[in-house]
Amino acid sequence: MRALLLLASALALSGCGLRPLYSGGASGPVQSVLSSVQVAPIEGQSGWLVSNALRDRLSLGQDAAARYRLEVRLDERIAGLGVRSDDSVSRERLTLRARYQLVDLTNGTVVLDATAGSDAGIDVVGSEYATIAAERTALERLSGIVADQIVARVARYANATPAAQ
Repeated sequence: MRALLLLASALALSGCGLRPLYSGGASGPVQSVLSSVQVAPIEGQSGWLVSNALRDRLSLGQDAAARYRLEVRLDERIAGLGVRSDDSVSRERLTLRARYQLVDLTNGTVVLDATAGSDAGIDVVGSEYATIAAERTALERLSGIVADQIVARVARYANATPAAQ
């Protein structure tokens, strides 16, 4: 009975149209497009973090000629959420949003225009040092999350566009 169920589910999945995004590994079409993306400089500390995260995720050790340029503009906000009885903030919300464009360097057209973002909650404690350290850690984590979202969207573009390959 289990073998029959396993066989039926394998047949159902094969007909659903799902296929691996990174098929072909490092020499596959999606990875070759990702490795040909250069990241334009991004302003600020959060920009530096996002830029480094993007470069780590895009290049993977390949030195391909740049065919695309990724332009990113960040919006970073921190807002107090909880208030103690003495009117001091007890919790903060750090939000990092990115608007990014993928520009084809051969003709200068924008081939992808999208947004990404995430937020994190931070406890404000009695130690100012601990609060600042928590804010920096949250910013580093959010930078990685936003970079992952951007790379995933660029990979979907590369997979869906035969001309990009």
